[in-house]
Amino acid sequence: MSRIGKKPIVIPKGVKVQQNGNEVKAEGPKGSLSLKLPVDISMAVSEGQVVLSRRDDERRAKSLHGLTRTLVNNMITGVSAGFQKTLEISGVGYRAELAGDLLKFFVGYSRPVEYRVPKGISIKVEKQVTLVVSGIDKQFVGSVAAELRAIRKPEPYKGKGIRYQGERIRRKVGKSAGA
Repeated sequence: MSRIGKKPIVIPKGVKVQQNGNEVKAEGPKGSLSLKLPVDISMAVSEGQVVLSRRDDERRAKSLHGLTRTLVNNMITGVSAGFQKTLEISGVGYRAELAGDLLKFFVGYSRPVEYRVPKGISIKVEKQVTLVVSGIDKQFVGSVAAELRAIRKPEPYKGKGIRYQGERIRRKVGKSAGA
């Protein structure tokens, strides 16, 4: 039995979870998300909890049990509280500006790099060097944060670039003077 899959998911106040066939829909104060359940997994909503179970003990059903429970839990968390990732820009003269839905990065290239913010994601720029990416879909928030980080990955010699908050960059020594 999957240790993660057998845990019930508590539905917070203000969130509605509905099942229509093999499709699950979660609605909350932040918005709504839907997910199509795999054929091997069934879901039951009762007494403010969601319980997922698998049809049989085949390898495919076992592997999907915990995954599906985590995806449904992320949906419920997203529509109630949301998700966010924080990025830091480090380097002399490196900064970001937000104008409407266009994000401009000044990160050492000859021209600023422009990034159009997708629908469903909100980005706040704090002090020109800190970005907060937030939204209700955990996978989408992580994907957008990874795209922003890829604009200028942190380099190992001086540590300049865009990194996640709390990310440690392994530093290299660099050249030493010849003797």
